[in-house]
Amino acid sequence: MKILLATRNKNKAREVAAILSEYRDQLGEIELLTLDDAGIIDDVEENGSTFEENAMIKARAGAASGLITLADDSGIEVDALGGAPGIYSARFAGSHGDDKANNELLLRKLQGVPKEKRTARYAVAIACVLPDGETFTVRGTTEGLILDSYDGAGGFGYDPLFWSLDLQKSFGRATPEEKNGVSHRGRAVRLAASELIRRMQTQNERNIK
Repeated sequence: MKILLATRNKNKAREVAAILSEYRDQLGEIELLTLDDAGIIDDVEENGSTFEENAMIKARAGAASGLITLADDSGIEVDALGGAPGIYSARFAGSHGDDKANNELLLRKLQGVPKEKRTARYAVAIACVLPDGETFTVRGTTEGLILDSYDGAGGFGYDPLFWSLDLQKSFGRATPEEKNGVSHRGRAVRLAASELIRRMQTQNERNIK
């Protein structure tokens, strides 16, 4: 089964592929394609006001390929900043995807904020568009704290600054398997896979009738 993940982020694609592989028995062998793999060069404007809206914008655009299409929109929500950077996480410091600049800006904005007030969560919405036009969205979150300095060099995005309450270590020090087990994306991808399986079973039952 081919599934398009509407992203150019190889790190994200690697995480999603690893999680989807848990569902081989129900979904079969999955070939996960990125936008680059599918030869889709156009970018869409993510002008939604929520993670769900932005994810669906990307999923609908990718679905023009005719493939089952997944897209996500994710970010980090810091309570001391009123939930910011939220949907602007990837471009918090101005340029899209500049992890170092984004992390440095977050550290500056939280300078002097005590540990107990540095609560935060990663949040993600995943949208799915099926070839018949059906759609659904799911959401995943994972709770933690923002550290006052980098801890580890693993992961991507804000991972070296995110202390996972589940793992009791930073995502920057977590193995890919540890992170996928508790991460916002891991939880949302599993929900999306379960919903996709349910819909496929329903469609099969209709075809039998």
